[in-house]
Amino acid sequence: MAVELLRVVAVPNGNGDFAVIVDTGKSLPGRGAWVHPGPQCVQQAIRRRAFTKALRITGSPDTSAVVEHIEFLCAPERPATEQVAKNMSTP
Repeated sequence: MAVELLRVVAVPNGNGDFAVIVDTGKSLPGRGAWVHPGPQCVQQAIRRRAFTKALRITGSPDTSAVVEHIEFLCAPERPATEQVAKNMSTP
């Protein structure tokens, strides 16, 4: 079974630092790194400074976009408002 990995890249944020973002199209320019799309894996990569090493950047990059993307992927699906109303109606 193949595991889907997320490609991330570092982009300059204008003040000499970098932000790490998810490359959903797998086509952004620059050096990329791959990470398992699990919250524990991303937190471990941040803690170990793996993005800094893999992307060959200096400093502490802003990884909030990656964390938000993972949280979105792992969020339980919420039923649409119409479905909730239908489920709550009495026969």
